[in-house]
Amino acid sequence: MKENYCLQAALVCLGMLCHSQAFTTERRSHLRPSFHGHHEKGKEGQVLQRSKRGWVWNQFFVIEEYTGPDPVLVGRLHSDIDSGDGNIKYILSGEGAGTIFVIDDKSGNIHATKTLDREERAQYTLMAQAVDRDTNRPLEPPSEFIVKVQDINDNPPEFLQETYHANVPERSNVGTSVIQVTASDADDPTYGNSAKLVYSILEGQPYFSVEAQTGIIRTALPNMDREAKEEYHVVIQAKDMGGHMGGLSGTTKVTITLTDVNDNPPKFPQSVYQMSVSEAAVPGEEVGRVKAKDPDIGENGLVTYNIVDGDGMELFEITTDYETQEGVVKLKKPVDFETKRAYSLKVEAANVHIDPKFISNGPFKDTVTVKIAVEDADEPPMFLAPSYIHEVQENAAAGTVVGRVHAKDPDAANSPIRYSIDRHTDLDRFFTINPEDGFIKTTKPLDREETAWLNISVFAAEIHNRHQEAKVPVAIRVLDVNDNAPKFAAPYEGFICESDQTKPLSNQPIVTISADDKDDTANGPRFIFSLPPEIIHNPNFTVRDNRDNTAGVYARRGGFSRQKQDLYLLPIVISDSGIPPMSSTNTLTIKVCGCDVNGALLSCNAEAYILNAGLSTGALIAILACIVILLVIVVLFVTLRRQKKEPLIVFEEEDVRENIITYDDEGGGEEDTEAFDIATLQNPDGINGFIPRKDIKPEYQYMPRPGLRPAPNSVDVDDFINTRIQEADNDPTAPPYDSIQIYGYEGRGSVAGSLSSLESATTDSDLDYDYLQNWGPRFKKLADLYGSKDTFDDDS
Repeated sequence: MKENYCLQAALVCLGMLCHSQAFTTERRSHLRPSFHGHHEKGKEGQVLQRSKRGWVWNQFFVIEEYTGPDPVLVGRLHSDIDSGDGNIKYILSGEGAGTIFVIDDKSGNIHATKTLDREERAQYTLMAQAVDRDTNRPLEPPSEFIVKVQDINDNPPEFLQETYHANVPERSNVGTSVIQVTASDADDPTYGNSAKLVYSILEGQPYFSVEAQTGIIRTALPNMDREAKEEYHVVIQAKDMGGHMGGLSGTTKVTITLTDVNDNPPKFPQSVYQMSVSEAAVPGEEVGRVKAKDPDIGENGLVTYNIVDGDGMELFEITTDYETQEGVVKLKKPVDFETKRAYSLKVEAANVHIDPKFISNGPFKDTVTVKIAVEDADEPPMFLAPSYIHEVQENAAAGTVVGRVHAKDPDAANSPIRYSIDRHTDLDRFFTINPEDGFIKTTKPLDREETAWLNISVFAAEIHNRHQEAKVPVAIRVLDVNDNAPKFAAPYEGFICESDQTKPLSNQPIVTISADDKDDTANGPRFIFSLPPEIIHNPNFTVRDNRDNTAGVYARRGGFSRQKQDLYLLPIVISDSGIPPMSSTNTLTIKVCGCDVNGALLSCNAEAYILNAGLSTGALIAILACIVILLVIVVLFVTLRRQKKEPLIVFEEEDVRENIITYDDEGGGEEDTEAFDIATLQNPDGINGFIPRKDIKPEYQYMPRPGLRPAPNSVDVDDFINTRIQEADNDPTAPPYDSIQIYGYEGRGSVAGSLSSLESATTDSDLDYDYLQNWGPRFKKLADLYGSKDTFDDDS
């Protein structure tokens, strides 16, 4: 610090010494007169004469960052006409005049009143002029001069970035360029060495170096290994003054990362891997994993795995998991503990991408031995065959052996096996199986014509572990037995024309027949057709076997007549070729028909033959048409009558019973209610005494018999009720008995008045209740209460 101050003071003194030499020099009269005689042509032809400059001065300098106690003397202005008597006044104008630079108007001395910074402004342009102090008349024309700020080394170098990041491949040669760093200095590069920079490395040796003039960083050590150290921190310094003592400096940090190259082969961490797999494992199941370590990263560390040798190459495979860089050993085919219990594989791991520059570091692969042990598993039983086909004859007795299935336990324990039939495949329970030995038997006779093949499934399960079971399909063929006799292949019917006895017989068959047999072809054709032995000499018809499973029926005579016999039934015996053969007798119907001259059939009925004499076919059709028309008219008439059918009971007005009527007074019953006409509730008196029925139309209007209404004082109530029931039962105008009747009418009241006792104690009544004594024992209590009025009156 002290050295900097000394240097600054020396520079100030040197500057002042230079400034003292820059004072104005006087212009002497011996200057060239031509300078005074030079003319300029002004406006309007006026000739201007340039005046003689009486003073000049050189360029001024001032040192930046001066911090002394007094203002810095920049220089002095002086005119040759100044005699020193003080009549001349010096004036300063221009950039910074009056603020930064001030002038002594008498002596012409210029001072800098502020500290100047060259990095902010390098020079100032000013104007100086000498005037008369009293009149301010210019004595000299104004003259321009420049004040330059002289640089000092007051700015340290600065790097363009505070930190730098760079990459360089590992194992690069010495001198490989990594990055260039650049610093700048704000000082004047044209003045001294203030801006002359020199680069040097402060941290990062001996791995890296830097060029002093350019700032290029280079590798300094060979074979730097990323796997040993990946990142380096380097500090670079830039110093001005050419790097000499007293110069200012700046630093920056550079982070250098070694990028990876494939310079390391993969390597298994162990020589043998032990794995195991269950014999119950399915193909594709993972057995285990191996991993070769490669310190390289990215594509340089990619490894692929292959099985190159071993006795398990056909049973196992290996794939590469590129996310974990592991080799996944998987089962390729099922293994059997009882067959072989261990396998060995040789697995190779190799790099995917190899750098030719480091091929000498290879080989870039490694091998390892993988030993796989097969574990025993409780396997389900195994049938000796994938499927079974057995045969049994139809109609065989129940308990007949069909065949046998056999399974065994593949495990070393060889557990006993139990057999069973899947009843979902044998819903009719045709078969049963011995659970111990697997023999299948029938439970009922089978019919081949119903089902020729039966498919069932048989289970085999270990006795000690029912969950371990196997299933096998069993197809059972039902063999044919000749148990069905042949029959007509279709319902045949023959026709023969009636003819004279003299007409010759035709060689054409009446009908050609064939047969059908439900049995198998071995027990069916060839079919043999013949007549029964008892009618082998039938005088009317004969059967000729065509020996191709067909036969023709021929007439033995002519002269068939419908009047004598219009229908013949011919029995025919059909036999098959089974062992033993089966036969059946089938009846062929042969009708005698009327034919035209060409032999075409006209009619085969005897009745039609008789009717032809008196009634034609057209007449019969006309009669049938008339009958059909009459039937249609009757049906239409009945239908119209049903559509016009009236309801059972006719109401004069619509009986609306959905209305809810609220009564707030008791009154005298329904007769004083004004809400609606109470007669609409089917009061017999309100509709003139009766309502006619429509389902039973009476032939007379029923009128109530006046003599049936008993007098209240002379008839028992039981008799009264029974009488009314009898009238209703015998009344043809009453509604049907099975209908629901709603009685909304209470009548006009009883001659006995109200039975209420609410006002009986306070109201005098003129009614006589003595008739209650005649109503019988059921009304004895009422008679006692109301029939003893006179007694009460007498007591009172």
